[in-house]
Amino acid sequence: MLEIIVPATSANIGPGYDCLGIALNLYNKFYFEEIDEGIIIEEKEKEYINKDNLVYKSMSHFFEKVKPDIIPKGLKIKIVDDIPICRGLGSSATCIVAGLMAANYLSKSNLSKEEILRLATEIEGHPDNVAPAIYGNMIVALIEDEKIYYDRIKVPENLRFCAFIPDFRLSTEKARSVIPKTINHKDGVFNVSRATLLVTAFMNNNLELLKVACKDKFHQEYRRPLIKDYDRIVNHSYELNCLGTFLSGAGPTIMSLSYDDDMDFLPKMESYLSTLSNKWQIKELHCDSKGAVFNIIN
Repeated sequence: MLEIIVPATSANIGPGYDCLGIALNLYNKFYFEEIDEGIIIEEKEKEYINKDNLVYKSMSHFFEKVKPDIIPKGLKIKIVDDIPICRGLGSSATCIVAGLMAANYLSKSNLSKEEILRLATEIEGHPDNVAPAIYGNMIVALIEDEKIYYDRIKVPENLRFCAFIPDFRLSTEKARSVIPKTINHKDGVFNVSRATLLVTAFMNNNLELLKVACKDKFHQEYRRPLIKDYDRIVNHSYELNCLGTFLSGAGPTIMSLSYDDDMDFLPKMESYLSTLSNKWQIKELHCDSKGAVFNIIN
């Protein structure tokens, strides 16, 4: 049996729209077995037990594009998902990466991680979630002339990512539909400057700069109305002296940064979130440095 473990990701990180992402130590686990024929999917979410399952579709994409000599006649796929679905934490990216890695192994194709990234980006549309899911760490990634360029950014070990996860979903399609088709020059300069400062703040461990560097004009302003109590949560996190707060991916999860030794932030935020009309849970996370891993289980 093949086991593939893929980390959650948080994309955009404020001003890094569609180009910045980070892997976090929250995981989905996937198990693959060859069977004589057909497809069996074990998954707690009943709506995904069919051939439209993203793991299976990603494997099919691999076989179609790569055309390996060896293709399994049948598959049993078991998914153990701890990453909430449609919450802006890269659950779809984990399915894509796991499906491609499994297809690569089972077909004995021996594609490199760079080739897996290319296929994953074809499915996802952009690399900001799939790149950190594959490689771990914080990644800046972009596409130019159909080639993917990326680099890793070291995340300070004393930095804590506090995910505020609501009990409602927000589809990526809906979140993207509210983004304007064009931006003005002033907003472009605003984001370029903040995104640059964000990267240098991480690289040089100047975390006090994150309060300014997490600001954004490309997507957060337009997605705020889709998330009940967004402004109240962000404002309260700053009142409690967080280092920075941003919308995780397309939302609705809100991510707040703090030092590991800040013992007051989490309990006070948890107390505040309990007063809101929707139910919010907090997950205390850190950067995952390994990315997707696979194991052979006898």
